[in-house]
Amino acid sequence: MRQPALAALLLLPLLLATAAPQLAGAQSYPTGYGLRPALPAPERKLIPTVNVAQVAPWSSTAEAPAPAAGFSVSAYARELDHPRWVVTLPNGDVLVAETNAPPKPDDSKGIQGAVMKHMQKKAGAVSQSANRITLLRGVDAKGGAQSRHVFLTGLNSPFGMALVGNNLYVANTDAVLRFPYQEGATSISAAGVKVMDLPAGTLNHHWTKNLVASPDGKYLYVTVGSNSNVAENGIDAEQGRAAIWRLDLASNQPTLYATGLRNPNGMDFEPQTKALWTAVNERDELGNDLVPDYMTSVREGGFYGWPYSYFGQHVDSRVKPQQPALVTKAIVPDYALGGHTASLGLAFYTAKLFPPAYQGGVFIGQHGSWNRKPHSGYKVVFVPFANGKPSGPPQDFLTGFLDKDEKARGRPVGVAVDKQGALLVADDVGNVIWRVAPAAAQTASR
Repeated sequence: MRQPALAALLLLPLLLATAAPQLAGAQSYPTGYGLRPALPAPERKLIPTVNVAQVAPWSSTAEAPAPAAGFSVSAYARELDHPRWVVTLPNGDVLVAETNAPPKPDDSKGIQGAVMKHMQKKAGAVSQSANRITLLRGVDAKGGAQSRHVFLTGLNSPFGMALVGNNLYVANTDAVLRFPYQEGATSISAAGVKVMDLPAGTLNHHWTKNLVASPDGKYLYVTVGSNSNVAENGIDAEQGRAAIWRLDLASNQPTLYATGLRNPNGMDFEPQTKALWTAVNERDELGNDLVPDYMTSVREGGFYGWPYSYFGQHVDSRVKPQQPALVTKAIVPDYALGGHTASLGLAFYTAKLFPPAYQGGVFIGQHGSWNRKPHSGYKVVFVPFANGKPSGPPQDFLTGFLDKDEKARGRPVGVAVDKQGALLVADDVGNVIWRVAPAAAQTASR
């Protein structure tokens, strides 16, 4: 072989890496993440994996999660009561849903129910719901809220919130309510008007109900999670569940928008295509890396597999009877978010405070696994977008919620962008709303 040919051969890997960065990127996706994740074979065990992170909340105001390089984090509000969801209003006020599960006696029966209750207690998820929405206003020199007000009380495990004109909509666990809103007000005393019933009852397995308004203000989109892992309570218990509903605000008429979504939570509209996207928690007890949670664009009338199949046409043999005709229609999700990460929050970044690389991408709040070894999630990740689609591997953005002993200092849930362009993260174990901004911006404000 001639020397020049040999040299070219030796340089070929470097040339390929330089000429095709997308190929190198494709190799850097973590297991269970990305556009086309490799799915392992199902792994069934007589006793499923149980690996709950013991709660050990932040012990001092000096402790905080770790942001990505070039960013700093501050406590926007502390000593909240299980803050789960956060929404920024047009005037810059921030609403926080302080909430927890309602009583659901039929979801905790028998040995399995007792085990689940024990795990939830260990994970810091068993406490009486505050049933409150708190308003936070302004940003002080240390990155904290300048004032704090009790905005709404007497709710029933509230979660999603959306403002449309002069109406504030709140998703209780059993209904969507409408309240009159006046810009600048620090509380609402008027009673809510019910505009939509939501599946609830004494089972109510996935109790959180989120909502988001369409950009034109004509519709509310409402998430309702399943009543089980894989319909083990019977398909009749799943009526109206594992779905996203659309409520026409002019007529108050609800319709099913998309189905087969086991537990959709965060929703937002992709800024370029205006398509609705959601983060979805998938099923358990099939192994460490199966089934990955995911985010996906949501098609009207689309079916996404649950409970009969996952990630398209991968049939879940535990579900009887099967529905082959439905399975053939199952849509493959757009982007996997890792096995059992409990990806809940989802917010696209359209502000200008962060560097250009963040423009148009999406932040995902990962609440963290309870049935995986090692743990997964317990962080906020960022996924870049290009031309309306995910364009690269996930990037860790806010970590450190697990300590060196794998104890949970906090658990991130909802994420939102504030009026200044910083990222807000609800931490329901640390009872904090964290605020992440570029380090230079935080320094300049002090």
